[in-house]
Amino acid sequence: MPELPEVEHVKRGIAPGVEGTTIQEVQFSEQVKLGKNNQRETIIKGLELDTFKTFTEGYTINQIERRSKYIYFHLQQGDETRIMVSHLGMTGGYFVVNDLDDIGNHNYRKHWHVIFHLDNNKMLVYADIRRFGEIRNIPELAAYPPLLEIAPEPFRDEALQHYLSYFNERKFLKKPIKAMILDHRVIAGCGNIYACEALFRAGIHPARKANSLTMQERKLLFYYIREVLEEGIRYGGTSISDYVHSDGRHGEMQNRLNVYKQDTCKVCGTPIERQVIATRNSHFCPECQS
Repeated sequence: MPELPEVEHVKRGIAPGVEGTTIQEVQFSEQVKLGKNNQRETIIKGLELDTFKTFTEGYTINQIERRSKYIYFHLQQGDETRIMVSHLGMTGGYFVVNDLDDIGNHNYRKHWHVIFHLDNNKMLVYADIRRFGEIRNIPELAAYPPLLEIAPEPFRDEALQHYLSYFNERKFLKKPIKAMILDHRVIAGCGNIYACEALFRAGIHPARKANSLTMQERKLLFYYIREVLEEGIRYGGTSISDYVHSDGRHGEMQNRLNVYKQDTCKVCGTPIERQVIATRNSHFCPECQS
């Protein structure tokens, strides 16, 4: 699943070719139309397809913003503003192309689901191999309350105190620390890969109860979460399975991973162990993490 660094690179990749353009037409794949006809919300959530087109076609994309693992498209038509909110799910991606054949990755080219035809003769294409992603068109963020629960961006000054405050909440006291930092109400955008890597750098076992961490460990963990997310952005994200940039290139962060999907610890040589925590496969070194 694309995490904060990967979504940031998707945003950076599409913004230059999309910001300031007007959406002339929205086109849906047969799978999206069939899903709606069968009372399933495939990709397009919260609106019927015709209504989605009404609130999208003719609107100008003023700005594209990333918030946690979401991409916000700020739309405007006259005095009316809307926000198109998109989550990439496990295999979603955006591409700015002249033609579908310009998408270099065959799987993404084959599994396109929404095409936004722009007034600069480009197409903004949303493709999703497994169709777990979503696109919503809402009048304001309050119209989709889960967005209001997201923690401050981890690079902001207030993010540390926000994160530390959750150690005082009863529902988190006995939770594994790995489960706590995966909660976007606690830390925005930290998914499984970067959580595993941050816990390794901090020397903390992912199954430890949150209330067992000392204040020093809590702060150290946050420092490493921010560090690995910054590295993820710097090295173009992690391309382990399907993730590619909007121009088809792969990220390089996978070459810097210490424990996630590794066989042995790069520090001590001990075999990496795995344990399911918060429904996610946690990768850790039993010697370096306690």
